[in-house]
Formats: sequence, structure tokens, C-alpha cells
Amino acid sequence: MSRFENKVAIVTGGAAGIGAAAVRRLIDEGAQVMLVDLDEPALETLCTELGPASRYCVADVSSVEETKKYFQQTVDAWGQVDVLLANAGIEGVVAPLHEYPADMFHKVMQVNVEGVWNGLQQAMPLMAANGGGSIVITSSVAGLQGAPGMAAYVTSKHAVVGLMRTAALEGAAHKVRVNTVNPAPVETRMMRSLEQGMNPDDPTRVHDQMAAAIPFGRYASAAEIASMLLYLASDDSSYCTGGTYTVDGAMSTG
Repeated sequence: MSRFENKVAIVTGGAAGIGAAAVRRLIDEGAQVMLVDLDEPALETLCTELGPASRYCVADVSSVEETKKYFQQTVDAWGQVDVLLANAGIEGVVAPLHEYPADMFHKVMQVNVEGVWNGLQQAMPLMAANGGGSIVITSSVAGLQGAPGMAAYVTSKHAVVGLMRTAALEGAAHKVRVNTVNPAPVETRMMRSLEQGMNPDDPTRVHDQMAAAIPFGRYASAAEIASMLLYLASDDSSYCTGGTYTVDGAMSTG
């Protein structure tokens, strides 16, 4: 397949998990990809594996200046930006709302919301000037419903849905499409952290209980989420914008 031949993509949170799975697929399908993350060793290892179609930029997505930096490096390398997968995010801690640390709440909002905001502000005019593009934001089923002990994460994932809807309306006249993907729990480091926070003595029990509560009876794989990200990034979804796309094994339907 070559859905992304002559396309340039940026993937934030690209060093591992869902981001890395999406990067591999993008390159397999012909894209040139800028990986953005804070984990330089992981970025370097992945780009060495993937070859010259990949480059990386160590950047904090919550910083306006560092966001400008990774966009500029992408344009300097390949001359355009056709796809932004705004995937970077952090989980925060697990705690009741009235005990949730204020500094952690602010950090989650900075990375998960301001990071997306920064990406949208840079990507939309570049894409509009180039005749269009696709922006896909990684939200969560937590962006569609509540979850006890996860006030910051849930708030941030609801917020990016609102950003997406506004951006989709503003981008439509310029053929800039914007959507969110809203996964159920995924077998990644983030879920290991949340399971540990929910039950430090027996995180495996949390995993098994959460998996059993999903109608499919299991977590998603990173590759399954990447498949939806790439569908929305590609011209296959040319009439899709302003949508929330669940990849959740029917978790959010109950």
C-alpha cells in the first residue's frame, strides 16, 4: 500500500506505544515522518530501525517555542506538512478529585491540551497553504465518559474533543480535516502506570478486571489504534471531519 506516498507526517509521542505503531505504518505506506518525543534514546533507536524516511526532534509539545521548532525542522527537511498525529499525552496520577495534586493537574492539562492546541496553531495554516491536510488527535474513551480517580486525564481528553470540533469547523473551508480517535485501554506503558496507581499491591488484578469489563474481553493493541489513526490521516477518509472515532471493543456503548 502507498496511501502516504509523497506525504509528510508529524507524530508526537512517536517514540513508543501507539505513536511508534503509527510511525511504522506510515513509513510502510510511503510517508516521510518526523517523530517528536522527549525520549531521545528511544527516538534515535526507532529512527535507526526505520531508515531515511524518518527523522526525529526532541521537543516538549506543551512549549510554543519547541512546537515551532519541530514544525520548522519538518518543513526544512521535506517542505510541507500533510498529516499531524497529535498523539503525545501523559496520564497523571490516580487520586480522588479532592486530593488530586494541583501541580499534576496543571501538568496534564499543559501536555494533553496545550500540546494539542500548539500543534493545531502551527499545522492548520501550513496545511491550508498547501491545499489541505489531516490532523488526528488521540483522545480516549475517557474523553467521552467519566472515570473515578482520573480527574485531570478525563478533563484533558474531553477538552481535546472540543478543540477538535472547533478546528474542524474552521479548517473545512481549507480542506483541513480534524478528528479524534478515542481508544479503550491499550496494552502500553500508560496503562501499566494507571493499573499500578489503582492498585499498587496487585496491578495485574486491575488489568484483568478492566479487560473483563470490555465486551471484547481484552485491551486493544497499539497496532489496532494505529489502523484508525492512519485511516483518518489518509484520503480514504476524505469526507470525515469533526468526528470522534471510538476503537474500544464496545466499551463506551454500555
